[in-house]
Amino acid sequence: MSAVLPQHGSHDHDHAHDHDHGPLKGWRRWVFATNHKDIGTMYLLFSFAMLMIGGILALCIRAELFQPGLQFFNPELFNSFTTMHGLIMVFGAIMPAFVGFANWMIPLQIGASDMAFARMNNFSFWLLIPAAIMLAGSFFMPGGAPAAGWTLYAPLTLQMGPSMDAGIFAMHIMGASSIMGSINIIVTILNMRAPGMTLMKMPLFAWTWLITAYLLIAVMPVLAGAITMTLTDRHFGTSFFNPAGGGDPVMYQHIFWFFGHPEVYIMILPAFGIVSAIVPAFARKRLFGYTSMVYATASIAILSFIVWAHHMYATGMPVTGQLFFMYATMLIAVPTGVKIFNWIATMWRGSMTFETPMLWAVGFIFVFTIGGFTGLILAMAPIDIQLQDTYYVVAHFHYVLVAGSLYALFAGVYYWGPKWTGVMYSEVRGKIHFWGSLIFFNLTFFPMHFLGLAGMPRRYADYPMQFSDFNAIASVGAFGFGFMQVYFFLFVVVPMMRGKGAKAPQKPWEGAEGLEWEVPSPAPFHTFENPPKLDATATRVLA
Repeated sequence: MSAVLPQHGSHDHDHAHDHDHGPLKGWRRWVFATNHKDIGTMYLLFSFAMLMIGGILALCIRAELFQPGLQFFNPELFNSFTTMHGLIMVFGAIMPAFVGFANWMIPLQIGASDMAFARMNNFSFWLLIPAAIMLAGSFFMPGGAPAAGWTLYAPLTLQMGPSMDAGIFAMHIMGASSIMGSINIIVTILNMRAPGMTLMKMPLFAWTWLITAYLLIAVMPVLAGAITMTLTDRHFGTSFFNPAGGGDPVMYQHIFWFFGHPEVYIMILPAFGIVSAIVPAFARKRLFGYTSMVYATASIAILSFIVWAHHMYATGMPVTGQLFFMYATMLIAVPTGVKIFNWIATMWRGSMTFETPMLWAVGFIFVFTIGGFTGLILAMAPIDIQLQDTYYVVAHFHYVLVAGSLYALFAGVYYWGPKWTGVMYSEVRGKIHFWGSLIFFNLTFFPMHFLGLAGMPRRYADYPMQFSDFNAIASVGAFGFGFMQVYFFLFVVVPMMRGKGAKAPQKPWEGAEGLEWEVPSPAPFHTFENPPKLDATATRVLA
């Protein structure tokens, strides 16, 4: 027995030794990273790289659509651009960016020393790299990249070249990464909160991610099932979606959207959490209706499972089915409206200032609300059947995803960036980035509503002359928006990463509350080795 047990006193020495070391040096620090901050940083940089790749594809699409006729690309390549733009932005940019925020902020916000499973955390990040290479590299495969649309509908997917298999494999790997990340987040939040931090005292960002993680675990296997059936149809003689063998292509749509609609909320709930942290800080008031916000978030997650077929009104669904999905979709607008009401009520009669994070948060509320209203319009079956697959739908989901997810991510970078890097960003450059992005974004996507109402179909490389003016405006706006994001990286992110700028105080925002402001800026490599003791509000550490 004595051979197994450590000698008296040696355990204490080992324990002390474990916590003396800082990060590993050089490339090993990143390759073998188990610290939640380093992994969070890698997720954020990876997602920005994917945002740039997806953005280049978007600019190729808009360059082609600048005027009628075929300018640069044949229709097949154009369809590859639309397909890969969607897949890369959803699975490569938005989702990993939010996981990066979760890695950085959740342990800091709940007073945990790190994520629960540090090595699994490392693994779930590094899985993304081969998946991203396979996705982006599919352009160089025989037959080119998949051109079936990002929804990967059968029977198109059954006719694609070998790049389709690479895409399916890449999405499997990304799904595995998401599931591992979600398990890690759930266990961290449920088991590692500081004493005194009950669930109903957690910051809303932690709440929104807890609910998002459960959603991910519920729906990623559904996507895996859909694309695995596609794979067996392609290579193993099954006929799940092939009508010639008795299969049903519409069944693919049901399975895909049963994943796809909760996925939309996976990409927006963490954004709600970020905005719910920023608005109270700059209104210098407590968040209005915290409890209702938690319940609204949970309601959105639950209802997201019963609205999937509103993407499928045009498939010949019976009227009863159309009515069910129409009313269910209108119902989900209620908890979303509760959130917007609560943010506005938080700002009401607050001592508001408009530093860059608050500008992005208010911009988010404004533009996301437009996206929400167009979603409510598309929920109506008779209207949706007219607008199905037109640019109105493109405008709607870009208002939700770009002006929703992306704006909140930018708000979060400006808000927590000083805590990450220890330096303040340039307020002037932040405001240039905000106003440039807001103007160019609306210039790009607002005209698409009118193009859609006039009947312009999406995913077409060419169009009739009457759509040319609005398309030209949208293309100019898209290039402006793209260049604003390059400006953001070169003139805001790079200086902060290099430590160039005014030194950030421990708490740069006067009205900010939460445990993350109890540690120095930049946040030290090891935080909260001994769990903090919290005051009654669970926002401050008791001395």
